Amino acid sequence: MITVTPAAAAQMKLSAKQGKTENISLRIAATLNNDKSIHYGMGFDDKKEDDTILSIDDIEIIIAPSSTKLLKNTTIDFVELEPGKFQFIFMNPNDANYKPPATK
Repeated sequence: MITVTPAAAAQMKLSAKQGKTENISLRIAATLNNDKSIHYGMGFDDKKEDDTILSIDDIEIIIAPSSTKLLKNTTIDFVELEPGKFQFIFMNPNDANYKPPATK
């Protein structure tokens, strides 16, 4: 369903450690905007009854039913967009604004 790159997994673990939330699941959420693009959110949260639970690289990821279809086949990466500016990116073929990375 979701792929997490090694760089993203390392940053997720570091964020959990820095926030002292190592024992809390990471929630990934997605909502559909009016223009068919997708808005993403991530944060540490408690599990709810209907959540999908994934274990990826020793990270417990939870996804609400409302986000499951929107996140199908998404890859999450952590990249340097500008010198010294790193952030998570979502490569999601379900997003109207998604453009696959150019192949070399």
